[in-house]
This record gives sequence, C-alpha cells and structure tokens, in this order.
Amino acid sequence: MTMLPARFAIASAPASIGNVGVGFDILGQAFDAARDRVTALRDDRAGVRLGSVAGLVSALPDSSQTNTALAAAAAVLAAAGNPFGATLSIDKGVPLAAGMGGSAASAVAGAAAANALLDKPFATADLLPFALEGERVASDPPHWDNVMASLMGGLILAAREAPPLLHRLPAPTGVVAILIHPAVKVETRMARSILSPQVSLKLAVEHSRRVAAFVAGCCEGNVELIRAGLEDILIEPQREHLLPLLPAVRQAALEAGALGCSFSGSGPSVFAWAPEGAAVAVEQAMSWTFADSDIGFRAYRAPAASDGVRVERVGEALPA
Repeated sequence: MTMLPARFAIASAPASIGNVGVGFDILGQAFDAARDRVTALRDDRAGVRLGSVAGLVSALPDSSQTNTALAAAAAVLAAAGNPFGATLSIDKGVPLAAGMGGSAASAVAGAAAANALLDKPFATADLLPFALEGERVASDPPHWDNVMASLMGGLILAAREAPPLLHRLPAPTGVVAILIHPAVKVETRMARSILSPQVSLKLAVEHSRRVAAFVAGCCEGNVELIRAGLEDILIEPQREHLLPLLPAVRQAALEAGALGCSFSGSGPSVFAWAPEGAAVAVEQAMSWTFADSDIGFRAYRAPAASDGVRVERVGEALPA
C-alpha cells in the first residue's frame, strides 16, 4: 500500500529556563509548564508563510526574516532541497520577553512541524542548527541554552558549540522547578548589553566552583552539592537592578526550602528549584513577595526533568 505524503503536522515545544542560574550560556532546562504549538500545512507554493495566530498573542511577525518559527521551518525545508512550501499556524503558550524561552519554543516547534512533513525527516537531535537559525531572528548570535533544552528536554549542557556536543545531565529526582513570571518585560539584547566583558580572577574561580558543584550534584543526585552550586555570582549581580524585588524573592524562596533561586534566562521571570515536599511553600513564598509589592504575576511549576519537543499529530492528504 502506497502511503500518501503528509499534508499537515502538529508539533509542540516547551518553555525553558536559560542558564539555570549558574550556567550562563552553557546550561538549559526544559520547562513543560507552558508550550508553543505549531501546525504546518504542506503548500504547493514555494516558501514558508504564516497562517493563524492564537494563544497568548493575536499577531506575530509574518516573514521568515522576522518570525522564529517560520525561519526555523524554512531552514529545515531548505536543507531538504525545498521539496514543497508550508503554511504555519502558531498557538503561543509561552510568553515573550519573559525569560521563558518564548522565541526558542516557537523555533523548535516550527522546525519539528516542518520536519514531520518530509518523506525522510531529520532526527530530532539534527534539528538543532535549524532551530538555532530560527532563534537567530530574535537574537544574533542565537542562544543555545533555550533552544537545546526546548528541543531535547531535561537538563542540557552545551559542552561544545563547534562541532556541537550536547549532553543531557540527570535531573535530580524529587526536585521541582517553580517559576514566577511578573508583569514586567526585559529585552534580552538589552540585558546582555549591560554585562561586563571582564571579571576578576577571584570571581572566575568562585563561579567555576559553583558550576562544578551544581553539575556534580546533578550527576550524583546530591542535593547538598546542588544547593552549594545553584547560586549565580557572575551574571545576576549585574542584572539585579532590572528587577529590584529579586533579592527579596530569592530570600523568601530560600527560607521556604528552595535549593536555589535566580533569574530564568535574562529575566524578568524568577525560578527556584525545590524538593517536592517544599515546592508548595516555595511557590507561595515567592508569590507572596510579588503580591506584597503589587506586581502582577503568574506562577508555573514543572518537574526538573521535563519533556522536550514532540510531534503530536501527522495527517495524510486525502485521495484525489
């Protein structure tokens, strides 16, 4: 029996926690409390177009030069020889400018949806360069931390960029990620532009100590090592003024039992890791701090080990 070509495919990709506090530009964590969903429809016309937009937004940029999902899908199809075009409809579940990897989630979902239409799809891991091309639309150079986590799921280490060498670290069992997204926006390009290009040797050593402790703690399931490492002394002090409430939120989270608390990506969202037994108390403590300051917010929670991209449905064309 001859199979007809896929006419449409639906893929979704999760939010992500960039840097995971201590791992600036080298660590990313999938955060399956929110997802972007992209439906790709095979089109006889060349190129990639934007269809409908739904979810948290009602409009998005409509070209592959300005839309991360369209750019990623176009990169996939180009690598396959542009066998057809596609129209992408986007259901936005991950907020933008929130420090939750909203642009990366769209890029990853767009790449996966277009890929699922191909007669010979690329392996999921091989979609990384295409998703990065999508993310490049939002930030050039693109940020690996959000893209790789949203694509692969779990806690991901970028051990090397060229050629890519990614490694999935064992996320500790019984640990929950809590994220609070305040009604504040922080533009990633601006947040990176304020970072100093130079640091002292002492700071570099202390930062390295924390990265090593955190990674070792995850690999060994050692909560005390994770607690010792999950503190950003390199980047966060330079960005703290972007959310003046951050020190109070962090202190509240730690007092409630969190293993660590920091910006998610460049903020303004703040995340914490907490043992399951303390997750409710940590979320409440962080939430109350925002509420007491009359800042609107939304709270999210997901396991430290969350799924990455997934193709949810692929449909065949109807017979002529």
